[in-house]
Amino acid sequence: MIAFIDDHRETYGVEPIRHVLPITLSTHRERSTAQDQTRLSARARQDAAPTPEVMHVFVENFVAYGVRKVWRQMMRKGVYVARRRVRGRCARWVWRE
Repeated sequence: MIAFIDDHRETYGVEPIRHVLPITLSTHRERSTAQDQTRLSARARQDAAPTPEVMHVFVENFVAYGVRKVWRQMMRKGVYVARRRVRGRCARWVWRE
């Protein structure tokens, strides 16, 4: 459905197609940005950037570090990220505060 909207957006526009098809505008935006990484917002690109470094520090320390220790280790390595960002990126992992 997203491909159909993208193929016909020049001819009809997104809004008229969206009113005919059973899709919300937010769903269309979410799925189209997931397919095309260049359409991500600056905040989304910034949030995704340090994730490999966080995971590397976490695994390098035998999965024993919590958020605070991962954050401090990243600071020692010269990767400056706010602690809340480290916690936010790793919310899906099991952490100790």
